[in-house]
Amino acid sequence: MQKKKEILVLLTNDDGIHAPGLNTLARQMQSFGEIIVVAPDREQSASSHSLTLTRPLRIMEFGDSRYAVDGTPTDAVMVAVHGILKNRRKPDLLISGINHGANMGDDVSYSGTVAAAIEGSIIGIPSMAVSLINPEAGDFVPAARVVRKIARWVVQNGLPQFSFLNINMPYIGNKSFKGIKVTRLGRRIYNDVVVEKVDPRGKNYYWIAGDPEWVDVEGSDYAAVSRGMVSISPLKVDMTDSKLHEKLKDMKLKI
Repeated sequence: MQKKKEILVLLTNDDGIHAPGLNTLARQMQSFGEIIVVAPDREQSASSHSLTLTRPLRIMEFGDSRYAVDGTPTDAVMVAVHGILKNRRKPDLLISGINHGANMGDDVSYSGTVAAAIEGSIIGIPSMAVSLINPEAGDFVPAARVVRKIARWVVQNGLPQFSFLNINMPYIGNKSFKGIKVTRLGRRIYNDVVVEKVDPRGKNYYWIAGDPEWVDVEGSDYAAVSRGMVSISPLKVDMTDSKLHEKLKDMKLKI
């Protein structure tokens, strides 16, 4: 009888190789299959889907299938698949996270966590981006257990190429999640996005910060997590606006 191949799972993030969210997820996934961790060597939050093209990338091995890359989350995925695993098959699943903080609504375009899942989906790996809304308490175990259950469904059912799951969870402490909700991306409004100050030498400098406010729209990721539910938003790489595409085909422009 032919032995069933073990599931190969690639874990990454944008908080760095030593992040508690990543390490907790790695421990919870040990019984799931073979786990390989390839992550940035330091925090890369808001790095979006950027690649490092102006210098070589260095890999540091921490043993036990753990590697750090001195680049972005997208770099980490590229190095993992086309470098570290080049003589093996592609991973059966990619999970980016568990991120220390939310990745909902408009913020997904900035997110390094989401970018890693985007890269995985482009390569053809079923991919998930996972975030914990309030990580200050430091307990990622309940979220990691939910991730393992969702991962099982993804491995069994697959995902279309160029599509991936963006998962956000509220911090619940000793309570239970109130269920899972399939959602759409919400909307976030920023106030005072750029803070201007003066340094000791009298020169102006700017700090990108802001005081965000969420629009509570029914069916959105924010609406779900604010009610204690796990939000799963199915996203895709193709950003074509189909309605506008049809409208533009009727344009009567001359050049």
